[in-house]
Amino acid sequence: MPSDVQSAIEAQNVQVTAGKIGALPSPDTQQLTATVRAQSRLQTVDQFKNIIVKSQSDGAVVRIKDVARVEMGSEDYTAIGKLNGHPSAGVAVMLSPGANALNTATLVKDKIAEFQRNMPQGYDIAYPKDSTEFIKISVEDVIQTLFEAIVLVVCVMYLFLQNLRATLIPALAVPVVLLGTFGVLALFGYSINTLTLFAMVLAIGLLVDDAIVVVENVERIMRDEGLPAREATEKSMGEISGALVAIALVLSAVFLPMAFFGGSTGVIYRQFSITIISAMLLSVVVALTLTPALCGSVLQHVPPHKKGFFGAFNRFYRRTEDKYQRGVIYVLRRAARTMGLYVVLGGGMALMMWKLPGSFLPTEDQGEIMVQYTLPAGATAARTAEVNRQIVDWFLINEKANTDVIFTVDGFSFSGSGQNTGMAFVSLKNWSQRKGAENTAQAIALRATKELGTIRDATVFAMTPPAVDGLGQSNGFTFELLANGGTDRETLLQMRNQLIEKANQSPELHSVRANDLPQMPQLQVDIDSNKAVSLGLSLNDVTDTLSSAWGGTYVNDFIDRGRVKKVYIQGDSEFSFRAVRLR
Repeated sequence: MPSDVQSAIEAQNVQVTAGKIGALPSPDTQQLTATVRAQSRLQTVDQFKNIIVKSQSDGAVVRIKDVARVEMGSEDYTAIGKLNGHPSAGVAVMLSPGANALNTATLVKDKIAEFQRNMPQGYDIAYPKDSTEFIKISVEDVIQTLFEAIVLVVCVMYLFLQNLRATLIPALAVPVVLLGTFGVLALFGYSINTLTLFAMVLAIGLLVDDAIVVVENVERIMRDEGLPAREATEKSMGEISGALVAIALVLSAVFLPMAFFGGSTGVIYRQFSITIISAMLLSVVVALTLTPALCGSVLQHVPPHKKGFFGAFNRFYRRTEDKYQRGVIYVLRRAARTMGLYVVLGGGMALMMWKLPGSFLPTEDQGEIMVQYTLPAGATAARTAEVNRQIVDWFLINEKANTDVIFTVDGFSFSGSGQNTGMAFVSLKNWSQRKGAENTAQAIALRATKELGTIRDATVFAMTPPAVDGLGQSNGFTFELLANGGTDRETLLQMRNQLIEKANQSPELHSVRANDLPQMPQLQVDIDSNKAVSLGLSLNDVTDTLSSAWGGTYVNDFIDRGRVKKVYIQGDSEFSFRAVRLR
């Protein structure tokens, strides 16, 4: 019985410490102490094969190799990883709450690079799912947009102010305010990410408004009243300081409620809100302190340009201004019509908001696709591996131009674990190599779902990652059915399947599926305890045998090249692959 094998291993694979030479009390002449070990744990397959299970008085012995097959295997066979169809080992790194994704990815890759130097020849390392690459590209794009916004703002200011010194004053306000905003982010413990950078891009055009108002008003007073820069600045600040503060408070009031949103929406928009409010308030502080100081010390009155580019621009601007003024007068004289038009525009806006589709966050091409495949309940790992092969072949052949690597895991999926399920993580090539709408991650996922959906032995669907990493497992939405009192499980499952069938018929939806695995078949074993006792077996003997043969039993440990590993006993596959073997 398995219990005999287990007992033999426990008895002969042990670490025995017999004692010490020279242990106290010892003679004064004792010069050495040492630990005495009578036996150490077994270390090779052959040593386990030769463990004696039974012996007779005539010298006959039964060894483990006579009744079992001994091999060095894996502790767990539930998950099998492959990279582009070749055997591989996968490591998943999950980000801790509050950790920085980019810093973590850098540290992980540096550590793996150290391991790679000591790896045997022929081994390679790949990153089939790395969300930080998309984060890096996104941050770089926003930083580029930020610099472009600063340059455009300075150019527009110079075009209208037509005074290099007057342009320089509000331009200096931009880096000062941004520096202060970074300080506020550090104070709140925020990071430089796409949300905070986007808020800064939006704030660039707003934060220079305060400085422009101060500079333009000082210039007007210098031009109209002939005052020097210092006196003109003092008079200007007395006129507009209150207006500057009021504007900042109004703009802050617009974005302040976003900081108090709850749930995931609050997590997403709180940093955006704090960033833009900080920039607005700091811009007012700069407009009330630094900008007047610069105006009083460096600003000089420059006569309007009448020739050249600026002269032509000024004439065009004056003509446009005259037309605008006449238009305003025309509208004011027809207030009833104007209000009617305003109502029509308001109704049109409401209609468009009602008609336009809504979503939580826009879907972006993150350079990754995930494919989940589920076979019928009770399907074996061999059938799952065949579906795996078809999926890998489809991507490496049909989407060769777009696919970088594909890592598959049989036995694991977002819906659960089991022999009848698996996941494929497809890393696409760089965005610069996938031009055109037909080569986006979303388009490839739709094609994969359509083509791989023809596999008869499995349900296969492709999906893209969620818009924000951590908010769900994929894009789209998830909801749950709640059974009211009196509804049993079978009825609830029928209702769920009907809902999925109807939802998949809708043109607005695709890949609607249940987020669980089909219920596994179960076999009930009834033990005849009376017959077991009559045969000299206890109920524990029978249950232990069933557990060891079909589930595996941990015995103890052994030493493999200096590492401690576990010893298991389990029924061989040829004796456990059919239910009839349970009899």
